[in-house]
Amino acid sequence: FLDASHFRGGTVTWRPWNATPSGSSANFLVRERFSWRRSYTPVICYCDDTTIATKGLIGESDLLSCTAGNCSAWTPMSTRTSCTDYSTKLDVSSGERFNTSIFPLNISFTLYYSNNAWLNELVLGGGSYWFIACRVNTALRPDGYLNTSPVAVTIPIVYKEINIQHVHVIQMSDFDGTDTLRCRWSNASGNINQYNECGGICMGVPGASLISSNCTIVFTLTVAYKYAGVALQIEDYY
Repeated sequence: FLDASHFRGGTVTWRPWNATPSGSSANFLVRERFSWRRSYTPVICYCDDTTIATKGLIGESDLLSCTAGNCSAWTPMSTRTSCTDYSTKLDVSSGERFNTSIFPLNISFTLYYSNNAWLNELVLGGGSYWFIACRVNTALRPDGYLNTSPVAVTIPIVYKEINIQHVHVIQMSDFDGTDTLRCRWSNASGNINQYNECGGICMGVPGASLISSNCTIVFTLTVAYKYAGVALQIEDYY
């Protein structure tokens, strides 16, 4: 379901260390999770039990950068992650990286990661750039707490039969238990991130429909031996 020349998808999330801070700033934890083609050799993407035990780094030596807002408090964060898990059958390695930053309150900005290239054998967007974007907002919520971003969980690659309708659910959750969560297709412009969210795989599953309230994708694949890139945004509402 998701594949690439060496990039196999990822997410960026954030949360405050203390949701009820005092003063004009607070500590926030930013988390990256990226997956890569395990056998890719120009970049170190290989992971095994030893890599995990030694906290070995995998992935591109790029940066998680800032745009579209108050970026003065952000120090670019490496996208090389400590390998946490791998699959020999799926040929994928995944890793995470955490970074603590001090942000002023009442600001917002977009964190983004962009590079190339997606797998050539995509139904749409083969060989194009990937884009990941996440909006950080440090304003106090109406209930007096700092917000925590929602998270979504799925495996990097899902194989499905062609010419059969499928229903695939992306699991969403949020530490702010009373928030409403919604899922939408990522898009290249006119969004809350004020930045490209999907690069060459915007609406990468032809004919698919999305149920926003529970992040359910309903789709039928029609071309054998082709992959489809899925770019989604998970948003929380007070």
